[in-house]
Amino acid sequence: MEKDCGMWINVLSRKLKKRMNANMQSLGITGVQSRVMHYILVKCVDGPVFQRDVESAFGLSRSTATGILQLMEKNGLILREREASDARLKVLTPTAKAAHLDAQVDEYLHQTEQCLTNGLSSVQLALFLETAAHMSANLDR
Repeated sequence: MEKDCGMWINVLSRKLKKRMNANMQSLGITGVQSRVMHYILVKCVDGPVFQRDVESAFGLSRSTATGILQLMEKNGLILREREASDARLKVLTPTAKAAHLDAQVDEYLHQTEQCLTNGLSSVQLALFLETAAHMSANLDR
C-alpha cells in the first residue's frame, strides 16, 4: 500500500512526538509542554498570554489546552491567574523554573528542527511550509 499525504503526516507526527518526548524527558517535561512553555516565554514579552492564545497557536481544543496547562502549573512551569478585567480569562505567566529550562528546551527544539530538515534545500523547505499551511487551511474549511 502506497502512503498518501495523510499517512505521511501521521508517521511524521508520531516520530516527531517520540523524539521530542525522549529529548525533554531529562528536563521532566513532555515535548508538547516544551513547545507551549517556549511559546509562552517568547510571547509574554509582548504582553499577557492567555489560554486562548495557546489554543489558537497549537490548534488545540479548550479541554486539551486546559489539561496541558494544568499539568504545567502543577509542575511549576507556569502560573495561571485570572485577568483582573475579565475573570473568564486566565493569564499564563512563566515561572523562574520555566525560564531556567528554556535555554535547554530551545537547544533541543533547534536540534530536532535540524534533524527534521537535514538535506532539504531552502526551496524545498519553503515549499513544504507553504504546502503544509495550505493543507491546514483545507482542513479548516
